[in-house]
Amino acid sequence: MSKRKRPEKTEGLLPQKKHYRQRAHANPFSDHTLEYPDSPDAIDWAVHFPASPGPPEFADVGCGFGGLLTALAPLFPETRILGLEIRVQVSQYVQDRIAALRVTPDAPTHYQNISIVRANAMKFLPNYFAKHSLSALFFLFPDPHFKQRKHKARIISPTLLAEYAYALRPGGIVYTITDVQNLHEWMKSHLDAFPLFESISEEQLRAEGKGPVVDAVYTSTEEGKKVERNKGEKWLACFRRIEVSRET
Repeated sequence: MSKRKRPEKTEGLLPQKKHYRQRAHANPFSDHTLEYPDSPDAIDWAVHFPASPGPPEFADVGCGFGGLLTALAPLFPETRILGLEIRVQVSQYVQDRIAALRVTPDAPTHYQNISIVRANAMKFLPNYFAKHSLSALFFLFPDPHFKQRKHKARIISPTLLAEYAYALRPGGIVYTITDVQNLHEWMKSHLDAFPLFESISEEQLRAEGKGPVVDAVYTSTEEGKKVERNKGEKWLACFRRIEVSRET
């Protein structure tokens, strides 16, 4: 009797980043060639989550190479998680990575609960997420746009916070992290000033059982790992979507 063939290792099936070269950031105000749905109701979620079709509950805005998506997938196997990424090659890499993980025999899960869309979240977020449909929004190591004239391109701003508050259900959490202290202070000050969000400490999140999520926010992304290698600092700021009685 011939020996049973051992399954290929995950590393052998996954796409390699060197074949998906891309600039570190993209201009969100450029006229990117994008296809987007007229509304969340127009999306066929079965294409993204074939095992359990339906809208996502977590969203990773600017998901990069998908580190957070693949970290959260086995932690929340019943939760659909969508990444949004504007860069062509990077979003293609994540799509290929998810497809490979879904057919890898030794993967811890089949990763049916994660997917990605190429999208400009600054322009089209409401096209993907209905009101109060999300319980978590992630903004991990976003482009700092250091120059003052570029601050309008930062992913956290008063106008965009209104859209995030629309998509998040009461009690939902916004997670932000960066290795740029100035950007951390910018994001925190804008979230503090917005009436539909209240700050929640890392200690409180861990006390509520969200420690694994916080750990993934710190360590799962390519950017987060790079900061660790360079022995840099990371600044975390999290906010809860509050409920307002007059909302409908």
